[in-house]
Amino acid sequence: MRITFDQLNNSNHHTIDLLEIISIEGQQYMARLRIGDQLLILSDKNGKTRLFRSSWQIQDALGAFSIARTDVVHPSAYHEMVGMEPAGIEPMRIRVQGRGS
Repeated sequence: MRITFDQLNNSNHHTIDLLEIISIEGQQYMARLRIGDQLLILSDKNGKTRLFRSSWQIQDALGAFSIARTDVVHPSAYHEMVGMEPAGIEPMRIRVQGRGS
């Protein structure tokens, strides 16, 4: 599912359980939010994924919200890059911050 800044601001959820900053090609990042049992992609008002130039830019944009945990997620295409068949390798996950960290 998708969520816009306006929808996020108008919701009664002021705590984001998990902010995943997902690294994508072209030195861009997108935000995936876990709020309760929902997994939401931060999008613009036209339903397109909001892209950011840095992880800091995402964190600044969501600075008004309480965020329990933030991870940077970087999928790997290593197998494809070296000529192997794509494999189900878990993406690299780096914890940035969170309560008690």
